[in-house]
Amino acid sequence: MIPPKKGDVWTYEYLWSREHEAGAEHGRKPRPTALVASVVGKDGRTNLFILPITSKEPGADRLAMEVPQIERKRAGLASDLRLWVMLDEYNHDVLETSFHLDSNGRQGSFSPMFADKALGAFIEAGRKGRTKRIPRHD
Repeated sequence: MIPPKKGDVWTYEYLWSREHEAGAEHGRKPRPTALVASVVGKDGRTNLFILPITSKEPGADRLAMEVPQIERKRAGLASDLRLWVMLDEYNHDVLETSFHLDSNGRQGSFSPMFADKALGAFIEAGRKGRTKRIPRHD
C-alpha cells in the first residue's frame, strides 16, 4: 500500500456526521475523500484526518471549499461536476487498523497549494469549534 499523505484523494467509506448521530457505523457508499493530514501519534500509529468530497452544493450553514477544475483533474475526480471539500466534519481513522481504507483506493492528489489551503481552513474551523469528529477506529 502506498502510504496516504496530505492532499491525497482516496475512495473511502465516509461516515457523515448525520449518519453517525443516527447510530450508523458504516457509510452508505465509498466516495472520494480528501486526506488533509496524516499524523503519527506517540503510540506509533498513523492518524488519518479525512474530509468528504461532495457534488451537493453545501448550504450557507456549512463550511466548504469548492474544488477548482484543474484540481479535480489532478485528483482523478469528475471534471464536469462542481465539487466541494467539506471542512466542518471529518472521519478520524487509524491507518494500521482501518477497516474502511481500501489499499487500492488512491485516486490521485491535489496540488500542494490547494492541499495546504484546505488544511489551513480545516485547522481554523477546528480552532473555532466548528468541526465534528467522527471516529472510525477502535
